[in-house]
Amino acid sequence: MRRTLLSLTLLAASSTASSACPEFLNHDLRKLHSNETVNLCETHSDKPLLIVNTASHCGFTKQFSGLEALHQKYKDRGFEVVGFASDSFKQESDSEEGAAEVCYVNYGVTFTMIAPTPVRGDDANPVFQHLNQAKSAPMWNFNKYLVDRQGNVIEKYGSMTRPEDADLAAAIEALL
Repeated sequence: MRRTLLSLTLLAASSTASSACPEFLNHDLRKLHSNETVNLCETHSDKPLLIVNTASHCGFTKQFSGLEALHQKYKDRGFEVVGFASDSFKQESDSEEGAAEVCYVNYGVTFTMIAPTPVRGDDANPVFQHLNQAKSAPMWNFNKYLVDRQGNVIEKYGSMTRPEDADLAAAIEALL
């Protein structure tokens, strides 16, 4: 009897731990211009996220500055920005080195950036497969998906929504 209770307690604890992070975030993703990988469940679990598909040669590339400002403003409160470099719209640098230079040198990005990966269609990475199903696929670069601490996709903001947008800031504040 005692062993059965202990087994049930361990099973429940294991189930709770594995359900704490949504499966769509539980993937090893290579960081931009790096051999290192990141698993968003390990690094970003239980944090509200703004997940953005980015490109280094797009009319919206200047949004990196605003995304970095959001990251700096809210990171101490547990909020994270995660950028996914993508060539789904044919506006990414020809090399990861070029994309990294745009992000890290030109715009001073310190938030997590993922190596180029598709964000639309059947070959979309697992994170964007889920985001696309939950809301819709990005129609262009710099679509922003706001995800709460439990992994629920709260809202999708298109390219025209700047990181400085008051409605976006209010939605972020509501999650904190």
